[in-house]
Amino acid sequence: MKYAIVGTGMMGREHIANIDAIDGAEVVAVADPHPESLRLGQAAAGLPSSRCFDHDSDLVSFGDADVYVVASPNHTHADVMKRVLATNAHVLVEKPLGTTVDACDEIVAAAQGRAGMVWMGMEYRFKPAITDLIREIRSGATGDVKMVAIREHRFPFLDKVDNWNRFRRNTGGTLVEKCCHFFDLMRLITAAEPVRVMASGSQSVNHLDESYDGEMPDIIDNAYVIVEFDSGARASLDLCMFAEASRNEQELSVVGPMGKVEAFVPESIVRVGRRSSGEVREFDADESRIDHRGMHEGSTYIQHLELLNAIRTGAQPEVTLEDGRLSVAMGVAGQLSIAEARPVMMSEVLTS
Repeated sequence: MKYAIVGTGMMGREHIANIDAIDGAEVVAVADPHPESLRLGQAAAGLPSSRCFDHDSDLVSFGDADVYVVASPNHTHADVMKRVLATNAHVLVEKPLGTTVDACDEIVAAAQGRAGMVWMGMEYRFKPAITDLIREIRSGATGDVKMVAIREHRFPFLDKVDNWNRFRRNTGGTLVEKCCHFFDLMRLITAAEPVRVMASGSQSVNHLDESYDGEMPDIIDNAYVIVEFDSGARASLDLCMFAEASRNEQELSVVGPMGKVEAFVPESIVRVGRRSSGEVREFDADESRIDHRGMHEGSTYIQHLELLNAIRTGAQPEVTLEDGRLSVAMGVAGQLSIAEARPVMMSEVLTS
């Protein structure tokens, strides 16, 4: 299976390393407009210069790819995806799908009627501890899910080319850029759709001493978000991006009338508690499928295995563009809630 990578920054090179670790898969071409990123991508993939391009349109014209991986900056996704989706190849697009709901709608429309698969890149679903948490819930450990609590306490945004990720216009805002993963997990865990979002957040610590052409970064670095679902379940997100002095970057707790399931990442531990007995059992998450760990606790590798299997068997994508669209919409609603200090109905941001 031949892959072409659009965007060879940090995440693009993460994809290259994971594809390289899979038998029967190879990266045959890369594209990035930034010379140093392109050089690093070329080196990571071991490609001749004839297979390295400074624009994605030239990569598409090259035409020797079965799968395109779009890992370019958020605000470029709509334009890049339109060009890639004009081919018959399969596509994996990194999160977030777009920076606005309108941009997501454009991508979804461009993907209609294609023969090739389109897979939404949401690797957090494939972190072993989170996968095992979901498996326990599906097996009935909690009963009907009533409450989901997700905490991410982590490091600040990394440095990117020209630090494009310092501005909401390029990212969609922190709740879109970073937290679409968690909104996606909320929908997956509750098996329900969001109705109302309430959020409080601010830029309290990070990037306050930075200036770019006289402009200050405008991305928040901490927030609390509550999401209400049509099933009656509620979910909360506790985000802090100046808390790298933590044992776990992500902690998830899911509770229902039968019990509680927790997951801890990167410790990769799962705990299951039963109300009837009071018993709490703890076990290490199943990491047996991980042959290349890389970043994200091996989840990017597992995601590529699942993508490749779906392509080869003709299955439907496990994570769809609609999943990506709704995760962005939840982030947009959260950003609006913070800006206007009020609850936001999902119907306000999902107008189509």
